[in-house]
This record gives sequence, C-alpha cells and structure tokens, in this order.
Amino acid sequence: MTRQEYRDIYDAVGVAMEVHGTIGRGLAEQVYQEAYAIEATMRGMDVEREKKLYLSYKGVELQKVFFADFYYKGIIMEFKSVEELCAEHRAQLLNYLRIAQLDRGILFNFGEASLRAERYLYLPAEDQFVLLTHENYKSYITD
Repeated sequence: MTRQEYRDIYDAVGVAMEVHGTIGRGLAEQVYQEAYAIEATMRGMDVEREKKLYLSYKGVELQKVFFADFYYKGIIMEFKSVEELCAEHRAQLLNYLRIAQLDRGILFNFGEASLRAERYLYLPAEDQFVLLTHENYKSYITD
C-alpha cells in the first residue's frame, strides 16, 4: 500500500466521522449511506454507491451479483449500524475484497457511541487479512 493509498483510507474515514458526528448513532444504515454520499460529494470525492461485484467460476461469470455499500479509489466500504460488530460483518467485507480482487477495505459501525472504522488490508499472496492499527499501519506502507 502506498502512502497515497493510505491517505485515501484516511479521507474515507474522515467523511464517516463527519457524518457520525453530525447525525449521531443508531439510525438505519441507509441514512448513513445517503449522508455519506452527500458529504463525500461536498468534499469532491468520487465515491460509487452500491458497487456491483461479480464473481467468476473457471472463467464463467456467475449470475450472483454482490453489492458493496461504497467504493472509493480501490477501497471497499461496508456500513453497519449495530450495537457491536461481529465476525459475520467482517467476513462480508473480507469476502467482498476477495471477489473484487482489491486490497483495502473499511468496515464502519455507526451504531456505537463513537464511530468504529476497522481498516483492513488484504494480502492475496498469503490469502490473509490484516487489521490496520495505529501501531502497525506504517509497516505496510511502501513508497
């Protein structure tokens, strides 16, 4: 991940922080999605809502289509508004990263008192996902 790619994650989280700080917690996911789209547009960010993700099997595209809540500069974003994130929520985002063959994702939870934004990096060679934290993110930045 380049320094700019990490900045893009930072920008995407900043939009969510503004939305959460403005309208608070616990509303329906669709409310946060709409507000996020508005705030991102106001900041000049070109986000794609309901990004279609297609999966192929042995070169044949499957009919099942998945929809990520948002896509921005190679980042898949999923929104939740629940009391607490669980393994199923994380699995959804991580599967979307695999399907889209992208390496960066953010799982937002607008249901907590403070916005929760889990930033993930997918390492396809190892088929592993890394939760990026303040302690480890610099070790994944390449220039």
